[in-house]
Amino acid sequence: MSKRGKKYVKAKELLTQQEYTLEEAVNLLKKTSYAKFDESVDIAMRLGVNPKHSDQMVRGTVVLPHGTGKSKKICVIASGERIKEAEESGADYAGGEELIEKIASGWIDFDIVIATPDVMRSVGKLGRLLGTKGLMPNPKSGTVTFDIKKAIEETKAGKVEFRVDKSGILHTSIGKISFPEEKLADNIRVFIQAVMHAKPPAAKGKYVRCISLSSTMGPSLKISEAILEK
Repeated sequence: MSKRGKKYVKAKELLTQQEYTLEEAVNLLKKTSYAKFDESVDIAMRLGVNPKHSDQMVRGTVVLPHGTGKSKKICVIASGERIKEAEESGADYAGGEELIEKIASGWIDFDIVIATPDVMRSVGKLGRLLGTKGLMPNPKSGTVTFDIKKAIEETKAGKVEFRVDKSGILHTSIGKISFPEEKLADNIRVFIQAVMHAKPPAAKGKYVRCISLSSTMGPSLKISEAILEK
């Protein structure tokens, strides 16, 4: 295991408890941030589910009230007038078959792909390429839709997708360390609520086993389970 740097060790020394309230954790995130860039703030939740069973899969989307602090390049694959609609709604790239062929050749200069249902048969051939990068459009995440304008607006407003991994952990960014503490706390509460609402009926026992926060370079802080009762 690689040796931790002096700044990390010094930041770690500020953590004197096993777990913290949300407000305490957000405050400490600020105090333990030492990087010279605007770090992302990440949340990780370990869930009591077995993703190997399809009826225990946890996934969904949520629009964070204060956004993520990141701008996403949006690629829209559509046909006819909806290509123009995508361009007018703020998509960075929009097109049909020619765009599919460009992506198939290896071009992936975007962060999210939105597609209309009528072109999904053609988009399907990009499954191996986009799927491995988590970019394949999916109706459950709202990225396969005829309402292109709404999908783009939600993405720009701070919509994030979450999906439990094979080890039962959810992980995503919910803001920047430069955000005011109140805004970070708001985003975290909304995200946790979305995960709670996504609890599959087949999940038995304790659903949320651990919640942790961290900045890109800083140490991880465990949040008290009391937040689940609010």
